[in-house]
Amino acid sequence: MALSLGALYKVMGNSARQAGHLSSQEGAVLLAESLLSAYSTIPADGVSDAGTSAGFEWQVSSAPYPTPANSDTRAVRVHELRAVVQWADGGRARSFQIASLRPERRPLEGAR
Repeated sequence: MALSLGALYKVMGNSARQAGHLSSQEGAVLLAESLLSAYSTIPADGVSDAGTSAGFEWQVSSAPYPTPANSDTRAVRVHELRAVVQWADGGRARSFQIASLRPERRPLEGAR
């Protein structure tokens, strides 16, 4: 019986650790998606920002995305927007990253 209880405690402990890991990963995914949704368009000089939130370290950055339309001055340029979220999980470094394409923000007509 003692062996059965020991095995049961071990299984329960592993399940709790897995649930904690999944909860952290879910938080990282939600944060990364939130960071991307903050930018519907990208300024011509790009985006570069970083910070911390709820135990997560994050970075968001953009880079011009090469397309054949880039040579056409009338075409909207596209940027790849990337969010990287890092956190510690029981002494192990974890990270999640996501990327999306966003249009470059055009200057307002008549603005300098």
